[in-house]
Amino acid sequence: MLQVLCRYQHIWNIDLHFCPAFLGGIMQATGNKPPAMLPKRAEYMLKDIKRMAKYYQVPVRISEDDFPRILGTSSLGAMRFITAIDMTEPRFLEPLSREFWIRFWSQREDISQPENILAVAGQAGLSPELAQKLLEMISSPAVKNRLKETTEKAIKYGAFGMPAVVAHFNGEPHLFFGSDRLELLGSVIGEKWLGPVPSVPSPKM
Repeated sequence: MLQVLCRYQHIWNIDLHFCPAFLGGIMQATGNKPPAMLPKRAEYMLKDIKRMAKYYQVPVRISEDDFPRILGTSSLGAMRFITAIDMTEPRFLEPLSREFWIRFWSQREDISQPENILAVAGQAGLSPELAQKLLEMISSPAVKNRLKETTEKAIKYGAFGMPAVVAHFNGEPHLFFGSDRLELLGSVIGEKWLGPVPSVPSPKM
């Protein structure tokens, strides 16, 4: 959803804001369980993720061996790092979020490790000095509290897992869960779904 929604932000003329939230906290608060913990559902998910990766043209690489990695890798450090950038240099929020996605889902890297977090930051365009400063910030009470607040906010909107999108339209928030809800999102906000890889319209003369 993240990668495809970025393709649509200018076509639909939406104000897209990335809001970091801790998935583990959401799952615990709502009593949800990772779907891959159910053998049959994990078997289906493996096939479905591959189908969706092909349809949406996103570079997801996944196999049965990846489920322990996915379930066993904490995203807390990465989410705190993204929170720190949101608090200090929000212009890097989108490229940083997308680069974390690529590292985890395409390159299968452990994004919980400090050296990998710094590598992600560099690829997203952050200077080594800024990246190091942000890495030091992730243990600060300010960043921890901010991430806790955004996680609680997501839960109040009804989130029980990720990916989750909240669309504010006509004065109302609309929660969409899952990577296959973009067509429905477009319908609710009065925009047309143009497929997984839409053509950017030429500017009017």
